[in-house]
Amino acid sequence: MLKPLHNYVLLERLEEQNTTPGGIIIPDNAKEKPVRGKVIAAGPGFYDNGILVPLSVRNGDTVLFAKWAPSASEIKLDGRDYVIIKESDILGIL
Repeated sequence: MLKPLHNYVLLERLEEQNTTPGGIIIPDNAKEKPVRGKVIAAGPGFYDNGILVPLSVRNGDTVLFAKWAPSASEIKLDGRDYVIIKESDILGIL
């Protein structure tokens, strides 16, 4: 498994609903990529004036992240899709 460095976090995307609240089925080609993910691994943190500042997220946390995050990179490991992203692009823990 990939171990992120510094302030990077490895996320597994969590799939969104296949239907709307009204019961309409959303086809695969009309779905947007989900912006929720599960933290698989997190780096140790970043240095600020020589002091290590640990990350706020932990393995297993469900997070909401920015849809068009500039630091987000999609990767494939062992046939599964993941996102590696800076913690600063994570909007919150659910």
